[in-house]
Amino acid sequence: MHTLSVSALNEQIKTLLETSFTRVLVEGELSRITFHNSGHIYFTLKDSGSTLRAVMFRGNASKLKFQLQEGMKVILDGAITLYKPRGEYQINCFSIQPSGQGALALAYEQLKEKLSQKGYFEASIKKELPKFPSKIALITSATGAALQDMLRVANSRYRALEMDIYDVLVQGDSAASSIAHAISIADAKDYDIIVIGRGGGSIEDLWAFNEEIVADSIFKATTPIVSAVGHEIDWVISDFVSDVRAATPSIAMQICLPDTNELYQYLDSMQTQFTQVVEQKLFNKSQELNHLEKSYSQHSIEKQINQKTEEVKQLKDQFSKNISFKLQSFSNNLQNISTRFPHAINSILNHKQNQLLNLNKMLESNNPKLKTKSGFAQLSKNKKVIDISELNVDESFELQSDEIYISAKVTDKEKR
Repeated sequence: MHTLSVSALNEQIKTLLETSFTRVLVEGELSRITFHNSGHIYFTLKDSGSTLRAVMFRGNASKLKFQLQEGMKVILDGAITLYKPRGEYQINCFSIQPSGQGALALAYEQLKEKLSQKGYFEASIKKELPKFPSKIALITSATGAALQDMLRVANSRYRALEMDIYDVLVQGDSAASSIAHAISIADAKDYDIIVIGRGGGSIEDLWAFNEEIVADSIFKATTPIVSAVGHEIDWVISDFVSDVRAATPSIAMQICLPDTNELYQYLDSMQTQFTQVVEQKLFNKSQELNHLEKSYSQHSIEKQINQKTEEVKQLKDQFSKNISFKLQSFSNNLQNISTRFPHAINSILNHKQNQLLNLNKMLESNNPKLKTKSGFAQLSKNKKVIDISELNVDESFELQSDEIYISAKVTDKEKR
């Protein structure tokens, strides 16, 4: 038997495997997933009894629509190959499909969950659309039916509008980057609203609006964005991230633009309401003016002057009455006084004359000159006239007459 080297044997095995298993479909569970910097993906496919090494090179890995996750059950489409340096066989994956569901459906749910966790769908960050936009950007295919539907609705509803069209790819591998780039450019300008959309189609046709790059552009934009993709039953990621979701491109225009006819009716209603309000306000102000006029007439300066004049007149009348009463009373008193005065004067004069006579008599009786008689003198002590009974032994006293003054002292006192 011919002896083979290890390399030669591995080469024969490699040739045998790769020619015998050029295309296989294998179902199993993902394990030990490694995303290499080169873009290649290394992992193990296993079931309850065995494991199989697998690799997906960068070219095929870039086409994956969903994220490989540990424990995920998948179906691999590939070819068996041998890695000769280690003598290990593996499956070279051309494509991977989730077991039991489509790859796009899984990718959709994965991205939706991821963006939800990042807060891209929060209602609190949604921007309101202006009621009367003047400038709108339409990001869609310039040759698509969706654009014609939007233009038709816009022209019928609200012609006082400037619309700029950004022609983009709406399906295919380059569509997502084309849409995201147009959103970034339009957001840098002064548009009131940006509308992104296209007509209906399969999930593959609409997939550009499910890409993360488009979701990021919508989330970062400062201009309100309306997502109008497909039909009413179609929901894409851009619908959740955008500020407003429209079921169709035509409905997007109905949401964004006011109806001119409705505006006319609204203006008529406003005019009627305005007239009613003005008339009511004029009536109310007229009532207030009448009330103020009455209040002014009741509290006017002229009325106050008249009131004060009347009060002064009343005071003058009262004063005149009081003076007349006082004068009359004084006149009566004066008459009484004039009648009683002579009698009172005579009585007073007689009384005073009697007092004067009594005083003269007392003066005469106490006048030392009149008292000067032989054997009599005025007795005083300390220049005060006293009675002889007031003197005590050894006290000094004075005796005086009209012509003589004598100082004396009591040597003896005896009652008789």
